Amino acid sequence: MSELARVGMQVPPIVPTAAGGLFVHVGAPGVPEKRQVDMLGWLSGKPIGSAESGLSLEEGVSERLYHSAGRLAAQLHNHSTAMTLPSAFTRHSWCEQGLLSDAPLWGRFWELAALSPEERAVLTEARFKAAEDLAALGKSSAAFGMIHADFVPENLLNDGGRLQLIDFDDAGFGWHMFELATALYWTLDEPNYPSICRALFDGYRSERPLSPAHEAMLPLFLFLRGSTYLGWLQTRAETQTARELGPLLIERTCRLARRYLAAH
Repeated sequence: MSELARVGMQVPPIVPTAAGGLFVHVGAPGVPEKRQVDMLGWLSGKPIGSAESGLSLEEGVSERLYHSAGRLAAQLHNHSTAMTLPSAFTRHSWCEQGLLSDAPLWGRFWELAALSPEERAVLTEARFKAAEDLAALGKSSAAFGMIHADFVPENLLNDGGRLQLIDFDDAGFGWHMFELATALYWTLDEPNYPSICRALFDGYRSERPLSPAHEAMLPLFLFLRGSTYLGWLQTRAETQTARELGPLLIERTCRLARRYLAAH
């Protein structure tokens, strides 16, 4: 985040400790272990939408903002590809292991209890086919690197037409197309989805090359993004979010799995 801010990207400023560190460990009565505490500065603006209610944008604004989102993603990928990471730097990876192995980062999505036998079968078929496609794609710097991994509407703050990016909790190594698929996943049911999709890719290409072959893999990465949300549900079934969004996420991700397999 410090590196992105240094090159002019709009991300939350990091407030250092009095001693100049990035965080402190503190304890509190009744808490059995110490907690790591850090502080971020405030950013103005408001989210462009939410998972529950979709985009909260006036007509015509969504395309312009998603063009900006594409530019923002490309700038992030350009810089993360060029910067030298510290030798001790470690981070999780949204790679084939993190997405499709027997122990995905967010849970075994194909074991979600709410799935019907037919849904479980189509997700399993798509899982094995996706593993083949990811192996063929590889991890060259043109396609894979440090990504934000959470370009959802809640994390894109609109401040008078200027987009700011928050919430780097999920940031790690991954395919650039996974980033773009994340940006599009929550807009799939918007009536102007085709124009939003085109604006995102046009904005991305205004800052960084993206081959037609990689763009053509969007069905694969939309399915993969959806599968992570089902994995999240599988490990957090007791939450209110899981209860409210579960049916939508199951229907949408199974639909994406079928589209991916049909396109394949």
